[in-house]
Amino acid sequence: MIFLEELDRKRAYIEVNLACRMEELKGKIPTPLFESMEYSLLAGGKRIRPMLLLEMAGSMEGSLPLALALEMIHTYSLIHDDLPAMDNDSMRRGKPTNHMVYGEQIAILAGDGLLNFAFETLLDGIPRSHADRYLAAMRIVAEAAGVQGMVGGQADDVQNEGNIQDIDTLESINKRKTGALIKASVMAGAIMANKTKEQLKYLEQYSENIGLVFQIVDDLLDITGDASRTGKETGNDSKNNKITYPGFYGLEKTVKIVDELYHQSLDCLHKSGISNDFLVELTGFICNRDY
Repeated sequence: MIFLEELDRKRAYIEVNLACRMEELKGKIPTPLFESMEYSLLAGGKRIRPMLLLEMAGSMEGSLPLALALEMIHTYSLIHDDLPAMDNDSMRRGKPTNHMVYGEQIAILAGDGLLNFAFETLLDGIPRSHADRYLAAMRIVAEAAGVQGMVGGQADDVQNEGNIQDIDTLESINKRKTGALIKASVMAGAIMANKTKEQLKYLEQYSENIGLVFQIVDDLLDITGDASRTGKETGNDSKNNKITYPGFYGLEKTVKIVDELYHQSLDCLHKSGISNDFLVELTGFICNRDY
């Protein structure tokens, strides 16, 4: 119960700051575009990525702009993923998807707007001290969001739709499409906190594990989840002819893989020397969530 209360408190902190940042655009851009961007960005969600970054970075100046930018990038990707040309989803976070409300043209532009506003946020947030670490963290975020990370993984996912023949290809796609931004959240925060090379080695493995497990749990929830909890329709992977871990291994073995990755993640966190009870609980939440 204490963890869930803390989770809600940290989520609320992130959402208040996202709302404040969006307010700076009000009256400066076309109203439909502003409303569309705000609709998806402030629609709720777990806020895992900014939370991971802030937990890793602590109170370092510049951490908040990095965290907010990550969530903007994540939200833009969801808007575009939901489009008819991609996954063609009609529900997201318990609400109609962006293009269902504002139309495809504005939805595309809202995604573009959030991506670019994320980088404005990053540039506006460069701190006077430790700017070198901030720029290194910023580069991690940029690469994770781009063609070497999320965009590249999504491109491979589209090209291989229904035709993935081996688990290595699926894992590679998932580590980039979903895992890259989660890994960036941890690693950018760790760079901001000036973690040692030894710590970064274990945190890199930790972040890769939880990034992969996040997608695998999403795959499981698409089959076993309750739409009232997940906020989106189930069965979309099957509808879109997506190859997933449950499709390869079946439900029982996939659940075991999640459990193995969970324990490996905790082991890496322990070996990194980071003592953070909330982060341990958050790792469990990521691996055992029902939404």
